[in-house]
Amino acid sequence: MTPLSSIALSAYTDLVRFLKDDALSSVEGKPTLKKRADKAYWYVARRVGTEMRFIYMGEDSDETRARIDQIEELRATAKERQAERSRLVRLLRAEGMTPTDRATGSILSAMAAAGTFRLGGTIVGTNAFRLYEGELGIRLPLGGMANTGDIDIAQFEKLSVALQDQVDPGLAETFSALKFDPLPALDQGRTWRWAQGGSGQLVEFLTPAFGDETIRDLPALGVNAQGLNYLNFLIAEPIHAAAIYRSGILVQIPRPERYAIHKLIIADRRRDGAGSLKSAKDREQAAFLIQAMADDRPDDLDRAYATAMAVGPRWRAHIDNSLKRMPGTKAILESLDA
Repeated sequence: MTPLSSIALSAYTDLVRFLKDDALSSVEGKPTLKKRADKAYWYVARRVGTEMRFIYMGEDSDETRARIDQIEELRATAKERQAERSRLVRLLRAEGMTPTDRATGSILSAMAAAGTFRLGGTIVGTNAFRLYEGELGIRLPLGGMANTGDIDIAQFEKLSVALQDQVDPGLAETFSALKFDPLPALDQGRTWRWAQGGSGQLVEFLTPAFGDETIRDLPALGVNAQGLNYLNFLIAEPIHAAAIYRSGILVQIPRPERYAIHKLIIADRRRDGAGSLKSAKDREQAAFLIQAMADDRPDDLDRAYATAMAVGPRWRAHIDNSLKRMPGTKAILESLDA
């Protein structure tokens, strides 16, 4: 594995920080803290006509509060930070970090502007894998395991309801402007996939299921989503990442250790069989991430592995079946707590 330079790592960290600053400070209005059940969320209050609209900023944390304390300064220096973000993106390109391609970048940029990632949307699948380069500080391999034309976005159904905010403009409008058409589904009037004519790009929305994998509603994103079992493990505790496109795009992706272990489960669960090309790609991605994290982040990797194995026999069976085909990866995981 080829590590990124210390210059690239520093630039990537700065880019993510600037993007997080701008994501919070660009929402105009007065910050307000709202508590729901055992959690607290920050909103900005904005008057729309005779009513007050509350726009979601983020979950309450020391980091969020620190940015809110500096919000006026951040808003006053927005142009300077955008110029600095553009410089950092140029530097990262020069250092050899993989940029997001134009077609994917334009879609992610439009979804980010509408609030998709601010409202908890998380990129999953190979487009998330491609964004681990800066997070892990290593160059991604070229070839099949990093190639994709699909953009998969996942969100917890309960979170989507609890936020009481929604994307603006609506994603159906956003996709229409980008020449995407909704794909027909078995449930009429329930759309969870859009395809772009000509490019072959496909956007799909997913949500965790706990049993029946039915179509669910995601009100914050204004779309329907395909329910999938095991997805809750993947998108718990997501992290921010920067897509290298224009002056950078702030997105959410799964934690890399959860992504790796989840791929072991999915590789064995594929409807087209564990010997399929998609399953082989799942195992390749899992093996790459596990090898990459074994030295630098063994505790994170071990915790994710132990958590998944402790869920129940079905989870353990899927993981064990994949590892039977991956003796090297199995040895790495078994050595973590040795």
